Parts: sequence; structure tokens; C-alpha cells
Amino acid sequence: MRRGIAGKTALITGGASGIGRTAAISFAGEGAKVVVAADMNIAGAEDTVRLIREAGGEGMFIRCDVSKEHDVEELIRKTVDAFGSLDFAFNNAGVGPDGKRVPLLPIVDLTEEIWDRTIDVNLKGVFLCMKHEIRQMIRQAKGGSIVNTASIGGLKFIPNFGAYAASKSGLIGLSKTAALEYADRGIRINVVCPGPTDGTMLMENIRACNPEQGLEKGIPMGRIASTEEIADTTLWLCSDDASFITGQAISVDGGITAG
Repeated sequence: MRRGIAGKTALITGGASGIGRTAAISFAGEGAKVVVAADMNIAGAEDTVRLIREAGGEGMFIRCDVSKEHDVEELIRKTVDAFGSLDFAFNNAGVGPDGKRVPLLPIVDLTEEIWDRTIDVNLKGVFLCMKHEIRQMIRQAKGGSIVNTASIGGLKFIPNFGAYAASKSGLIGLSKTAALEYADRGIRINVVCPGPTDGTMLMENIRACNPEQGLEKGIPMGRIASTEEIADTTLWLCSDDASFITGQAISVDGGITAG
């Protein structure tokens, strides 16, 4: 068991599938009470909670559009009403170009709608979540840990990912700023930056659109990450094992950003 997780409350946005689902199940497996938040994939989020409960854990689903401040305020209020506190937050909800749900477009072809949606979820959504999560953690006066999901796309840039790169780079800067602002309150804020990760809708759609792409060839370790590897990093950052770590962007990418 990881130190400092059991008996506390973890909030995970984007918990309907992929990294968010794996993290929710992992937190529950460590003895945390888990709130799963999602907006679009309601059935998936409810299934995540079912999996948590079937394994003997405590979990509940709350619908939330992270780009709407009222929704986020209600998410925090309902979390605390249900479980008494907010100790960990994994702000994982996000959207990205995958060639299916969101097209890959150069700047001159990028629509205002795609730009706004990407920034609203990936950057504004994390801003709103952190704003109200930190307020609650300050009220509790016992610290807490927040992990935000960015991407290697916020550190290493490729064509046709303009809105995504802007949102994830901005998220890293926002997170580091917040980490400095609240370090003396015992609130640690870090970022996990996944590389290509199997078991996510993003990767499934990218593979479907480009079956011959061979993403593994561009990864020094020669393979793609699993959702468990991203979730394990998140759990470690929230645990007492990482008690002196804040303001960091941790790449979990098999060495892609090392060069």
C-alpha cells in the first residue's frame, strides 16, 4: 500500500475510461474513497464506479462539465458532502486531435470551434477545477495533492496539434504557478505528461485512422505505455512517498522527451 492514501478522498475527472478509469480503480484499491467525474461518457463513468464497488471499494459518480464553473463548484460540494473531505484531485479530463473525433489540422485550417473546445476543456477546465479544489483544501487546513494530466504534446511539438499544444503547455505553466502559490499551505501540485498510451480512446482512434503508423518506432524504449503506468505515477505523486515534490512536470513517455 502507498503511504497516505487509505481513508482519504480522491476526485478524478475524465474517469469514464482510459487513464482516468485506471487511476480511479487504483486509488480505490489503495483504500481511498473515489469520486468519478465525467460529462460525455456517463455510462462509462458509471461502469468505473461499478468496478470499484465490485472490488470492495467506495466510489460514486458525479456528472460535471469541467468548462462550466457552476458544475465544478457543485462537483466539489457534492464530493465533500458525500465523503467529508477532498484530499487528492486528478484533473484528467481532456480532448485532443485523433483524426476521428477531432481532426488534425494546420493553424490556417483550425476552426474557432475546435480551438475553443480544446482550450475550454484542457486549460480552462483544469483552471476551474484547481481553483475550487484548492479553496476546499485551504478550508480543510491539512494540505492535499493535485495532479493534472498534460501530455508530451505540451513539451515536444509536432505539426497539426496547435490547439492541443497550446492547451497542454498552458496547463503546465498554470500548474507550476499554482504549486508556488500554495506550497506553504501544504498543497502539492504536479503534472503528469503521458506519451502514447494504450487503452485510451485517443490511442484507439489514432491507430484506427493510421493503422500502419508504427508509433513504437519513435519511442526509445520501443513500446507504448499502459494506463497502469500513468496511474501508478499519479498515485505516487499523491502519496506521502512524494511528499517533497511539487511544481514538477513528470514525463511518462519511454524517453521521447529526453532528446
